[in-house]
Amino acid sequence: MVMKHTFDWNDIDTVLLDMDGTLLDLYFDNFFWLEYLPQYWGEINGLDASAAKQLLTTMYRQEKGTLSWYCLDFWSRQLNIDVLQLKYDVEHLIRFRPYAREFLTLLAGSAKQLVMVTNAHQKLIAMKQGKTGIKDYFDQIVCAHDLGYPKEEIIFWQALDQIVEFCRERTLLIDDNLAVLRTARSHGIRYLLSIARPDSNSPIQDTEEFTAIHSFRDLAAGIEVNHLSA
Repeated sequence: MVMKHTFDWNDIDTVLLDMDGTLLDLYFDNFFWLEYLPQYWGEINGLDASAAKQLLTTMYRQEKGTLSWYCLDFWSRQLNIDVLQLKYDVEHLIRFRPYAREFLTLLAGSAKQLVMVTNAHQKLIAMKQGKTGIKDYFDQIVCAHDLGYPKEEIIFWQALDQIVEFCRERTLLIDDNLAVLRTARSHGIRYLLSIARPDSNSPIQDTEEFTAIHSFRDLAAGIEVNHLSA
């Protein structure tokens, strides 16, 4: 559901932001896992890219939604390759989504508490920090691997309560993963937004019951007014 958001920025104290597919273009990750890795892994195992992709897709499906799916060390062991090092071959594809950097700059200059909540592996966060400086905008970074649970599980959000001080009724979460948004909603987080096009090279996704945004420019005006009047 793509439409204008209906909340007032004055009602929000804390902004929780996902990284991949929300702030950063998911094309880097999708291209790596669905195209580059199958070709590389297939070549070293005597498989054509199509057969390798089919095998890997089956493996992905078995782990989807678990912490292992997001773990570079897990896939390095499973595939007997250095997945992180291989990602550097296509690191030029790492980039912010439209107006995301400007949006972060506005939030960082406001009175809002800004927290990254991500399923991304610690090594991948460090890699993307090196390319984008994304961590520098945040008051706090919460990595699912540090907590031991993915954001799809309610226990992640229960653990988050113990390390981040925030009021659920005055918190906005923006995430491209609908399962994550539903879990956060069940935990009582009031304001929820999804992303219309997490991957710039893929079609707009159906965000179902969640309001989606195309560009963070759609959200910027309210923050600017609030910041200038502060």
